[in-house]
Amino acid sequence: MKQQHQDSEVTIGLDLGERRHRFCALDGRGEVVEEGSLLNDRASLARLTARYPGALAVMEAGTHSPWVSRYLEGLGWEVIVSNPRKVRAIYQHERKSDQRDALMLARIGRMDRALLYPVRHGSEQAQQDLLRIKLRDSLVRARVALINSVRFSLKSLGYAVCNPSSERFHKVAMERLPERVQQMIAPSVQALAELSTRIAVLEREINVVARTKYPQTLWLQQVPGVGVLTALYFVLKIEDPQRFENVRDVGAYAGLCPRRDQSGQSDPQLRISKRGDPYLRRLLVSAAQYILGPFGPQSALRGYGLMLAAGW
Repeated sequence: MKQQHQDSEVTIGLDLGERRHRFCALDGRGEVVEEGSLLNDRASLARLTARYPGALAVMEAGTHSPWVSRYLEGLGWEVIVSNPRKVRAIYQHERKSDQRDALMLARIGRMDRALLYPVRHGSEQAQQDLLRIKLRDSLVRARVALINSVRFSLKSLGYAVCNPSSERFHKVAMERLPERVQQMIAPSVQALAELSTRIAVLEREINVVARTKYPQTLWLQQVPGVGVLTALYFVLKIEDPQRFENVRDVGAYAGLCPRRDQSGQSDPQLRISKRGDPYLRRLLVSAAQYILGPFGPQSALRGYGLMLAAGW
């Protein structure tokens, strides 16, 4: 049986994996007290926390880091989730391994937490509500891919389909087609009908969630081009506005601020960083394109955007 360590200065680096996690525990002097691996389940994590009560855990953001970090915090550990894109640049090594990654995370967390560029995961409830939006997006993408496949197949046979909305495609795709062609595309059309039904159900659920649980989305929807989907996703990703010292930091959080590579007299204008959530960025860019496009209503926001686009 493993001995329980009472040293509250223990720092544990966790390299999270799909099936197993590698860990490295350092004491207050920076000496390795234990290295090993554990299964990717709550019972194994609980046994590790029992051996090192009150420890500091350091891990990189990834697929499992949201639930693992919440679970460890619930068991009394302090948890730091690092930005992998920035931390990896610090400890890149020609002989990389999961165990070495765990060791380096522990050492950096013990010496200077700022070097970890900590990120903050949202709450479990926010993660569940975000899942609805992401599932809808996956279904919409699948529907578009299937529509394109049907169109291509019909064109190769010399038949054209009118250009209805994606929601109506399955209703008109079979019109004026020979029976043998209808039989060929019938399975795809039935799948499109099912996808459209499921997308509609998710959209109704998203509207209810936004209206009943996140009334602040109504304020955001007053901006032209911002619908329920964009407003709710933005609110769920930000969650706590107080974590941003300046409102301009939100643009950098979404990856919409330009990168910078200044050296001496050289300070070129670069493209946006594209850091952070790509779907959030896509929604915000779509809203901006509507505001600046031909259908965007006249407003101070539109005028300011056009001024920036003109390079003033």
